[in-house]
Amino acid sequence: MDEPQQNGEETAQLPSDDVVAVLLSQHARIRELFDAVRNGPADERERSFLELRALLAVHETAEEMIVRPTVKKIGGEQEATTRNEEEKEANKVLAELEKLEFGSERFASMFADFERSVNEHAEREEREEFPPLTRLCTQEELQRMGRRLQAVERAAPTRPHPSTAGSTAAQWTLGPFAALLDRVRDTVTSTSIR
Repeated sequence: MDEPQQNGEETAQLPSDDVVAVLLSQHARIRELFDAVRNGPADERERSFLELRALLAVHETAEEMIVRPTVKKIGGEQEATTRNEEEKEANKVLAELEKLEFGSERFASMFADFERSVNEHAEREEREEFPPLTRLCTQEELQRMGRRLQAVERAAPTRPHPSTAGSTAAQWTLGPFAALLDRVRDTVTSTSIR
């Protein structure tokens, strides 16, 4: 069975607000968006990239703020640190991709490497982070974390911010200001596209 299908089956068995269910569902959507950027209709690829950028930004921010402290607490300090470092690097690459001309040869090459890196990161989370969470946290704790994660995502930055990525403290301190600026920028950008 392939990974996305397996994740879909795992997700269907969990309460919808379970943190692992939320993250697995987002991982599936991230994979879909990578595919849409590469293979979707030409006139929709850039919009798919912008959706992917926003989803990755809020997803990684929320993981760093909600999931990583719990992973660290239940005995996975090195795991939490490693995943945060991967996210910091991904944030830097995403910021670089944003600066490139969409669809250029350089963009396509960097995007392919980025996709590989993000998929490997997600697979490590699914294999190394999620099982201890489900084993060592109660269902009530997992659902509370899921609701908190979704709340943080609604207020998280929608663009990459390498200076705060990888640091839970920086996300809590500077993230709200970055999010406000991002959402204003998103509104101006979407208004000018119409």
